[in-house]
Amino acid sequence: MNWIELNNLQQLAEIKELSRTRPQVIFKHSTRCSISTVVKKRLERNEQPGSADFYFLDLLRFRSISDKVAEDFAVYHESPQVLLIKDAQCIYEESHNGIDMASITDQIGLN
Repeated sequence: MNWIELNNLQQLAEIKELSRTRPQVIFKHSTRCSISTVVKKRLERNEQPGSADFYFLDLLRFRSISDKVAEDFAVYHESPQVLLIKDAQCIYEESHNGIDMASITDQIGLN
């Protein structure tokens, strides 16, 4: 995985802008959650689609960014959680054990 660390609020504006030409994926991860660790490892065992950028958000270190993600993209906060952003909108969201690379790749391909 080629994670881009999401660690400042300005990046959210950049993600929205980039999403107008290329899908952006945000993975919200809790280092204290065993499910989140399992899901992260499962994602990392798969090939990342080259047509999207993948952001990693440590929500314990950057809770304010996590809250802003939920607000900006009108999603309920969960952990772990993955969001697919296109045209500055969240077009796909999944959490917990429902997160897998095949589903993310399918969603990227559908949109």
